[in-house]
Amino acid sequence: MSNTGPATEWVKSSYSGGEGGQCLEWAPSVAVADGLVPVRDSKAPELGALLVSVEQWQSFVHHVSDSAG
Repeated sequence: MSNTGPATEWVKSSYSGGEGGQCLEWAPSVAVADGLVPVRDSKAPELGALLVSVEQWQSFVHHVSDSAG
């Protein structure tokens, strides 16, 4: 299981924007250590994180990047 305690550094998606809409965060240091990428809603971190494989995360990021361009 992934360690996403209070010391975990979360990085907000550059696609989240500043208007308070869709805000996604992920924890790259945990992904490197565990091989799982924790993803959470930055507006509700108390709800916890969804864990996805590195491959699933890369596929998601690729799809979002393709959709934006």
